[in-house]
Amino acid sequence: MNRTSVSAKAAVLGTAVLALSVSASACASAPQTGGATTGASAGGAGAYTWWDPYPQHDPSSAWAKRVDACGKQAGVTIQRTAYDTTALTNQALLAGQEGNAPDVILLDNPAVSTLADAGMLTTMSDFGLDTARFDKNLIAAGELDGKTYGIPIGANTLALYYNKKILDAAGVDPGSIKDWATLNAALKKVKAAGKKPITFAAIGTEEGSFQFLPWFWGSGAQLTQLDSPQAVAALDLWTTWVKDGTAPNSVISNSQNTTWEQFLTGEFAFAENGTWQIDSAKKAGFPTGIVQIPGKDGGTAPTPTGGEFITVPVQKDTKRYVATKKILECMTTPEGLVETGTTFAYYIPSTAEGQQAILAKEPGLKPWVDAVKSAKGRTSDNLGTKYPKISEALWTGVQKALSGSATPADALKEAQAQAKQATGG
Repeated sequence: MNRTSVSAKAAVLGTAVLALSVSASACASAPQTGGATTGASAGGAGAYTWWDPYPQHDPSSAWAKRVDACGKQAGVTIQRTAYDTTALTNQALLAGQEGNAPDVILLDNPAVSTLADAGMLTTMSDFGLDTARFDKNLIAAGELDGKTYGIPIGANTLALYYNKKILDAAGVDPGSIKDWATLNAALKKVKAAGKKPITFAAIGTEEGSFQFLPWFWGSGAQLTQLDSPQAVAALDLWTTWVKDGTAPNSVISNSQNTTWEQFLTGEFAFAENGTWQIDSAKKAGFPTGIVQIPGKDGGTAPTPTGGEFITVPVQKDTKRYVATKKILECMTTPEGLVETGTTFAYYIPSTAEGQQAILAKEPGLKPWVDAVKSAKGRTSDNLGTKYPKISEALWTGVQKALSGSATPADALKEAQAQAKQATGG
């Protein structure tokens, strides 16, 4: 797409950048300070520019060394700059408007549609990269209007962590949890045993939507109809838990980090949280495990995918794509995906071959591999740049219902009207 189109669209979209939480994209506990150049390699005429949302990984980190190694393999020097997630999207849109975009940008997956809609990303087909080996449910987050604008370097998602000590004392077999009815039965046993059943994050930000989506999708609801009977059933589930003390009142202000801190006290039987807490769970002062978030009537609920996509901004000098393609291929070999996955403790590889490779090293990750296989991109279903507007309406409705200021049905009716107005239909 020509630069005039990029500039015009980027200027419009710059006022509606995705303010999606880093926690929702799996760097939940990582400190974020935007804008620092962290590339270990010097610049120069042959330098290829790389932007990512990982300022917590400095030039001496395993991640920075991995990026440099892929540059060397491609025969170029990489100049890496790191921003926090929101600043990165802002900077990317500005760079597209000014015509000086970097060669590679790693983006939180919901932001891919924003940059694609601005006309500043090449499609993977135009770029010459085959995407067939990537899991369809994961790569869907990088698709817009039938075209693919990036590839996932891995994925993370949500599940229910449990405290085995509490479940054993309450006589709960985690394997018995197959649907909402059996989950509710387990929670009642925990409560009867005098323990706290469950905690989650319902804060009025993207993190709140991120945590609600498994229950929303698991009910059969769709983001295009926030006030459907299925959606109301999902919100009624959460609201009932808060009203009867199954979940604490604090969930309305809980971030994912706060929720995890609550779980680590050893007082809660269950906590909804993500792949990024695997290492922390191993160090907890009690034995832990996970179960998949169940669908209302059984099966595993679709959970939202977190994680970044490698994208390639449009370049005036298309000859640069030759080396850029080599960099991307290096990052996404089965071995490369495993290395990324373990560097970030943990990203699940986005290809079947990569998943098999990481399981060979870490068999205990199988429940998370299964969770990622059934996960779903937040911008899937061709929602694209409509998603953040729908999400804001959704988390607003959740907040109203949990605070008691509206019934679940009324809260979601208002949410649907807000989303319809914000998206123009």
